[in-house]
Amino acid sequence: MSALSAETAPGLSPATLRRLETAIEASLRGKAEVIRMALVCLLARGHLLIEDVPGVGKTTLAQALARAVDGSFHRLQFTSDMLPSDVLGVTVWNARTEEFEFKPGPVFTNFLLADEINRTTPKTQSALLEAMNEQQVTVEGRTLPLPEPFMVIATQNPSDHHGAYPLPESQLDRFLMRLRIGYPDAENEREIVSQTGGHHGETTPCVLSHHDLAQAQQAVTRVTVDRVIVDYLLAIVELTRNHESLVLGVSPRGSQALYRAAQAHALINGRGYALPDDVKILAPKVLAHRVVAASRTPMARRGTSGVASNERIIEEILSRIDVPL
Repeated sequence: MSALSAETAPGLSPATLRRLETAIEASLRGKAEVIRMALVCLLARGHLLIEDVPGVGKTTLAQALARAVDGSFHRLQFTSDMLPSDVLGVTVWNARTEEFEFKPGPVFTNFLLADEINRTTPKTQSALLEAMNEQQVTVEGRTLPLPEPFMVIATQNPSDHHGAYPLPESQLDRFLMRLRIGYPDAENEREIVSQTGGHHGETTPCVLSHHDLAQAQQAVTRVTVDRVIVDYLLAIVELTRNHESLVLGVSPRGSQALYRAAQAHALINGRGYALPDDVKILAPKVLAHRVVAASRTPMARRGTSGVASNERIIEEILSRIDVPL
C-alpha cells in the first residue's frame, strides 16, 4: 500500500507538515513530540487535555496551534466563581429593538483554551460537555451550532494542587488525548529566557487554511485500518476492563478515539493505512485518562501522580498483548 498522495490530502503534504511543526516549535521549543501529538488530536477532530505545572507552555501551544491553522481563538480563564453562562453566552434585553437577543460566549470559536479547567466547579465544567461531544450548545431551549473546526484545548494543574476540582470521568472521556509538556532541557531553556519578542505563539505564521485543514481531517477518515489492527486495539481495551489494577476500564468512546487517533497518526506519517505501531504509540496518551486505578494496588501506589500510574498500567497492558505482524 502506498502513502497518501498530495491529491488525497491536499493540505498535508510532507513538506506542509514539516512547516506546520516548525512554525509551532518556534514558539514551543524542544517539544516536537508534544506538538506532533497535538496535531494528531486536531486532525482526528478531537479535544486535548494538557496536565502540567504552570509556566511550561500550555497556553503557548494552544495559541500557536490556532494561529498556524488560521483559526479564531478564545482564552477562558476558569475560576471558582465562573458560571455556565460565562462559557456559553447569555440572552439579554435590547432596549433599542425591544427584543431579547443572544450574546454568544467564548465557546463560539475555532479554538477554545479552557485554562485551568479544574479550577472551576463541576456545574461550569459540564457546560462544555455538549459542545465537545456534539459541536453544538443548547441555551434556553435553542440549539446552536459551533464553528468548524472546533477544538477545546484544556489545561489543568495537577490534582493535588490547592483549589482544584478533579474532572469527572464523563468529562475526561470527551478528551481524545491527555498530554504533559514537561520542563525544557537546558539548551532550549537558554533560548527561551533570552527571547525578547512575541508571547504565547503570537508570532506563529499561518501554514494551513481552513479549507486545507478540513480536507486533511476528511482524509483521516479514509485511512485504512486492517481488521487485524482493529482486533489488536480491541484486545487492549478489553484488558483495561478486566485488569487487576483498574476499577474502571475504557469505554466504547475510548475505543473510537484510539481508532481515529491511529488514522490521524498514520496520515501525519505519510501513510494511507494504519500500523500496529500507531496504536501502540498512542494508547497511553489516549487511554490513560479514561481508566481509574484501584487506589490500593501496588501498581497504583507507584509514581508521583495518577497520570503516571495510569500510563504505566497501559504500558503494562501493551506488554501482555502480542503485536500483530
